Formats: sequence, C-alpha cells, structure tokens
Amino acid sequence: MMIRQEQISAIIVSQQESFLNKRADLPREALPYIPIVDGYATIITGIRRCGKSTMLLQLLKKKYKNALYVNFEDIRLAGFEVSDFNRLKEAIDQQGTRVLFFDEIQLTEKWEIFVHHLLREAYTVFITGSNASLLSKELGTHLTGRHLSKELFPFSFNEYARFKKLNTDKQALLSYLNDGGLPEYVKHREPLILQQLLEDILVSDIAVRHGIRDTGSLKQLTVYLISNVGSPVSANKLVDMFGIRSSATILEYFNYLTDAYLIEFLPQFSYSLKAQSRNPKKVYTIDNGFLSTVATSFTENLGRKLENLIYQQLRRNYQELYFFSEKGECDFIVFVKGRIHQAIQVCYQINDLNFDREYRGLLQALQFFQIKEGFMITWDQKDVFQEKDYTIHMVPAYEYLMLSGK
Repeated sequence: MMIRQEQISAIIVSQQESFLNKRADLPREALPYIPIVDGYATIITGIRRCGKSTMLLQLLKKKYKNALYVNFEDIRLAGFEVSDFNRLKEAIDQQGTRVLFFDEIQLTEKWEIFVHHLLREAYTVFITGSNASLLSKELGTHLTGRHLSKELFPFSFNEYARFKKLNTDKQALLSYLNDGGLPEYVKHREPLILQQLLEDILVSDIAVRHGIRDTGSLKQLTVYLISNVGSPVSANKLVDMFGIRSSATILEYFNYLTDAYLIEFLPQFSYSLKAQSRNPKKVYTIDNGFLSTVATSFTENLGRKLENLIYQQLRRNYQELYFFSEKGECDFIVFVKGRIHQAIQVCYQINDLNFDREYRGLLQALQFFQIKEGFMITWDQKDVFQEKDYTIHMVPAYEYLMLSGK
C-alpha cells in the first residue's frame, strides 16, 4: 500500500523529534574515527543495539548544526516501496538539510540507487545497518568506490567503566566480563533484553530473510556455538547434531550468524589458503553478555569468558586475526597490512600445571613468525620472561584492555 506524501513527512518529523531527544551521554571511542569524505556515503555496521544511531546523534551534535534522521525499521514505513523514495526526497527538501542519517535503509529495495542519486546532488549521507552482507552486496553495484565503512562494536572495557562510573580495575573487569557491553543490557541488567535481542536476530534478521523454516535447529546451533567460545568447530562434525543433515546448510547458518555480527569464526593460520579454509575454526561471540544469559553451563568458566573478551578487543582494532597451532598452540596472531604484528596467549590463571603449555605455545609462535615479543594475558598476574632473543610479557587483562583500546 502506497504511503502518502503527508504521511512520510509526518513520520519524519516524529522520528526526528524522538531522535533528538535521545540521551547520548557517553561519546563512543569510535566517534573520531568515522570516515567522512565529500561525495562518499559513510556506512556504519554492527550488531543490533550496539549504539549505532546513538553515535550518529553524537556525530550530529559534534559536527553538524542540522541533520535529518530516518529509521526504516519504523513500522509506519512497513509498506515503503521504490516509488516512495520520490516522496521521501520531497520530505527531505522540505526540511532543508543537506546531512542525512539513514538507519537500516537496506531493508528497502533499490536503496543504493537513491543514495547514489543523493551523493550526486552533494548530500552528506550516513547509513547504519546490522547486516554486513546485505549492505556489501548492494554497495558493490551502484556505490562502488563511493562509500567508506566503519564497524561499531559493543562497549569496550574503558567505555563500560565510564558508563558505569567505575575505576578501570579488576573489580570493574569482573563486571564487564559477565555483563558484556551492549548498552541497554549494561544499563538495566535484565537478561530478557539479550534473550529478546537474540530472538530478533535469529528470527527476523536470519530466518525470515533467508527463508529458514526450521528455526528451532538454528536456535539450538547458535546456543551451542555461544556455549563453546574458544573451541574449534567444524560444520562436518556438527551434521545431524541439531537435525541439520547437510554441512553446506550449517556453513550457510555460520555465514548468516557472522553477517549479523553475532558469532565469528577465527581461522587457524596457514600459508596455504586451502588448508586455512579446510581446518576447523575457533568460535567466538561479539558480546560476553550472551555467555551469561544464553549459554548453557557457562556461569563460572572465567577462562573462556576472558579469552572471548580479548578476542573482542582485538577484533575492534584489527582486521586480520588467526590462531596458531603447530606443536603448541597460541590463541591469537595479529597481522597488519599482511605483516605479523602481535602474538597473544590468554590464560585466566597461570599455575604449575599449565605454565609450560601456555609459555611454550606462545614461544613457538614467536619463533615461527620471527617476532621478538609476545604477550601472555592473565587475570591479575604480572611477569617478564626472557629466552634468548625472545621476551614474553605477562600482563593483567585490565591493564591490557586499558592500553589497547580505541
């Protein structure tokens, strides 16, 4: 059903009022890094409810006197069609602004053509979205070379501590380890918030969008993956486990979960791309709150929670991450522009039983990649080990997280 001009104009005015009245107290660390270039659309992606529209409001207050905000998830725009973009353009012109914020515009067809048209008319356009591939697929057609991207993640440790007005110490880290960083959950600590978010992602963003009828199997698989962070997983080994009889279907589900920024898979390093794709990958989730509210039998597994937290911090700052496994194993290998940058081992508490395994795994990675320094991140232990030309720094997690964020 077509939306009339007066309806679109009224919806925009209503949305604008709600948007400008939102609280945006905590400036996000990513705010200074939002890429803004004339003639380019700026794309901000991230998991639902991580604060993308709030960061747009912060950007507006910092940089622009006036901007127009349109949320395409508004139920009043449920019947939005391609022809309605003409009415939307008319409503934009009525507002007299040249800066546009579009939330989840990829839910509408031909949106990229409309955005391309706006860029040609010298509008400044910001787009937020919670699905990586939906945006990239359309961006690869009409907006090739005309867009710049930035990912937003849930609160970092520093942001969490500022939001909760805590010192960045071990006690704050323990809370963060369990709460995660999704703003609404951090504020209210109501488990139903995260459970409903997970339901929205799995049903609305994945099952409905991709025509999955067996949502029960998708949910069981997701809970299994969240409950096994830090462990290697293989689609072939999960066949028949949740009534999913094809490894190809499981791999599709993996991709959907990754596109929604819910689950991520860390590859094992290999110089052979074929071996890299064939080897099992380690699974992580983008927010620790899911480990506390969704995962099964995970309450006291502080080691896995800490490892997941360090993965999230590395993911905020780096694009190319691996784990290393030869004779020993190292949790995280970081590359920057194709060159080795860091090797990191995570162990909640080092003791006589695990020291040799953790130390040797990290040392073997340093020797393999020929880098001189590595980091062993623990809960609160601190030390330095020297072996020939190699130095290993044992660092408390709260210190590492304080110094490594942006």
